[in-house]
Parts: sequence; structure tokens; C-alpha cells
Amino acid sequence: MFVITVECFIIQHMRVQKLHGWVVSVAQARAIQLNLARRVATEREVVDPRLVAGIDISAPDAQGIARGAVVVLRYPELSIFEIGIAEGKITFPYIPGLLSFRESPLILAACEKLCSIPDLVLIDGQGIAHPRRFGLASHVGVFLDLPTIGCAKSILCGQHQPVGEEVGSHAELLDKGELIGAALRTKSGVKPMYVSVGHGIDLASALQWVIRCCRGHRLPEPTRLAHLAAGGMLRREPSYQKKSLD
Repeated sequence: MFVITVECFIIQHMRVQKLHGWVVSVAQARAIQLNLARRVATEREVVDPRLVAGIDISAPDAQGIARGAVVVLRYPELSIFEIGIAEGKITFPYIPGLLSFRESPLILAACEKLCSIPDLVLIDGQGIAHPRRFGLASHVGVFLDLPTIGCAKSILCGQHQPVGEEVGSHAELLDKGELIGAALRTKSGVKPMYVSVGHGIDLASALQWVIRCCRGHRLPEPTRLAHLAAGGMLRREPSYQKKSLD
């Protein structure tokens, strides 16, 4: 287990919009996705982020309890700035394409524990590379109204051409002729990551920032550390001191 001392630099508390409830039927969930997909912004450039966050969630245990984690890192050094964790029972069933209704409540609860607001968020999941163009990264991005990038380990929909072996090589991910993301080589000799716009960023910027956040692993550092935190392998020892980023 890694033990991290975290200083909480008080800036602003994370705000989570309340756009809908989470106790919904499958039909209602799909309708919500189609409605909120219209709010996704895909043409913004993100410049000079100072705080970059990664988000992931653990698989539920035998009692249905999971752990959502958000790890905020200073950029460019990618040192840990703050960690938010929330545990609770998963209630929405596992249904392909509706993962955000299963995972978002705990993820957003973890975000609400932050005392900083990241400039960019990388999420282990799909953004618009989704049948209804509204995966987990888009759902969380719209709720937070922050630039978010989907960094998935597998494809939910779409196809792409072969990806070059050089780090940074990518191939467009297309679904019925529509560009929905890209397969991105983040480490030579391993499978690519599948990057898509979550919200508040364009695809070119998303690809650029994922590569800039990689540190020799397949997963970019923000989501790699969030995975460790969600699995209980990155323990917080916060030191709550009022400081600035400067």
C-alpha cells in the first residue's frame, strides 16, 4: 500500500449540479442520456491546466459496496494534490451503455469531498464514444461542468484502423461515419487506450493531454492513481493547510 501525505489547498469547493435523480428505469436512463448529450461541448481547447484529476471506481464487493475515487494532481509534475473517496452500495444493475447510472453517484460523491477544483479531469470510461454519445465521462463532465476526457481500456462502439507502435500514434475511432474518438498508443508493446471527448474539450486537445499525463504506463497517471485509490492501495494522510498554488 502506498501512503501519501496530501496537503489540501483551500481554493473552492467542488460544485456538483443536480440535473436528475438516480432512481430511474432503464427507459428513463436512456432518455436522460439522449437529452443531456445535447449539452456536451466538444470544441473547446484546454490550455495550461494547473490541476489535473483522475477518476475511477472499484468493482462492488460481495455486499455490493464500491469505492469511488478522484485523485487531483499538480501539473506538470503530476504530484498528488488531493484525494477524494466515497464508499457506498451500488444499486443500479449492470447494463451495457448505462454504466454511468451505476457509477456516477459514488464518483460525484467523491468529487464533492474535494476542496479544490481541477482544470481537467480524466475518467476511466467512455465519453462520446458511446451509442447515445453520452458515456460516463460525458455524464460526470456535464454534472461538474468541467473539461473531461474519457480514457477507456476497451471499445464500446466504433471501429478504427491499426495504430502505429510509436507512443502518441493514434487512429480515428468511427461509428457509422461519425468521428467519436481515437485509439491512442500510450505505451509501446501494449494495447492502445480509447480516448474520447467527455465534455468541455475538443478531441485534439484530449489526445494531447492524455499523452502529456502518461509516465511510462499504459494508463495516464491521473487514472492510474485513481485506480489505486479506488482499490484501497493509495491511502490518504491529509494535512489541511490553507495555501495557494503559487
